[in-house]
Amino acid sequence: SAYRLCTMRKLPSVLARTLTSGTSGSTVLPDMSEVRSRLRDIVGASTNWRDHVQAMQERKALHTLLAKRQEDLPPRRMKDSYLEVILPLGSQPEIREKYLNVYNSVRFGRILEDLDSLGVLICYTHTKQEMQPRSPLSIVTALVDKINLCKKIIYPDCDIKFTGNVSWVGKTSMEVKMHMLQLHDGDYSPVLDATFVMVARDPENKRPAFVNPLVPETPEEEEIFKQGELNKVKRIDFSTASLLKMAPTAEERNIVHDIFLNTLDTRQEGGGTVSFRSRKLPPNSVWMEDAKLKGLQICHPQERNIFNRIFGGFLMRKAFELGWATACSYGGSRPFIVSVDDIMFQRPVEVGSLLLLSAQVCYTEKNYVQVRVHSEVYDADTREHQTTNIFHFTFISENEVPRVVPKTYG
Repeated sequence: SAYRLCTMRKLPSVLARTLTSGTSGSTVLPDMSEVRSRLRDIVGASTNWRDHVQAMQERKALHTLLAKRQEDLPPRRMKDSYLEVILPLGSQPEIREKYLNVYNSVRFGRILEDLDSLGVLICYTHTKQEMQPRSPLSIVTALVDKINLCKKIIYPDCDIKFTGNVSWVGKTSMEVKMHMLQLHDGDYSPVLDATFVMVARDPENKRPAFVNPLVPETPEEEEIFKQGELNKVKRIDFSTASLLKMAPTAEERNIVHDIFLNTLDTRQEGGGTVSFRSRKLPPNSVWMEDAKLKGLQICHPQERNIFNRIFGGFLMRKAFELGWATACSYGGSRPFIVSVDDIMFQRPVEVGSLLLLSAQVCYTEKNYVQVRVHSEVYDADTREHQTTNIFHFTFISENEVPRVVPKTYG
């Protein structure tokens, strides 16, 4: 089952121990509000929307601090970027409300926001230069590679701990591995594992910028680093094999044709011939075009990130909530998130944009529902639509769901 994935992907315990050896049991861990205020300090972000233009102007001067080559930057170790952060749902009941859903468990959309903020802070920790209070880098989320859950329910009244570190580095990009654990009977047990890819850009977020190289120190770290390299190769292969660039394989063509033949209406009315247009829905199935939901968000300044664009975690939360609602209305029972895959951040979303979200059930199997959410911004001045993100969510429903069947080739 999908829930065993979490334990398979856990950070090897030896590495976890070496990384945590620097943190004594008595230290008070930072919480999520501290993560966000640290990020604002590192970048020098404004706390008032009206000052944001001034704050961005001040960042321009940091250009001189950028490295001309990666070799000029000191190499870092995995433990240099290791962070532990607490979400004190058990010990601070006053913050629970924000994280609560109607089923009295934790809203997964909020967890996505927290992972996004933590991933960025981990990368700033990896690239921090001792003498510079402010970082010249603009670090943004490029991709959520994978999030796997091994717990159906996240409890709203038990403390949560996030841990994470940089696991692989390219020239201008970093892979971050994060883990979420929840306190039960005095022990933290794993809830999810996440892999994000972050990119570093110049102070104005216009061009790529170099980041510190990463040096694995132990065989376990070598293994993790190698996996990061494989993940990168896999992403490149995946994008070159896109249907928008390449014809489907023989196997894919057969699958599509089988679906088509299964939905062909072979009853010849009035002795006529069978046509491509005469289609029938197989029993206990739903046409894909009837398994959609749409949403609209006005992007207010409140949802901005430290660079005064819309916060990626907010976009993920909104897409997840629409995806969840789509799986819920499709299956007719409560869905639980199992996995999040391949969230590509194709372009930033500006404050003031109209954000259009379309969710679509695109595959089903027994109790599983796969939902794709497409997000685009509409510019009222130019009347243009531009894709910003595509999200993939896998849910498991309480009951078996009808089969989703495509009608058109697309």
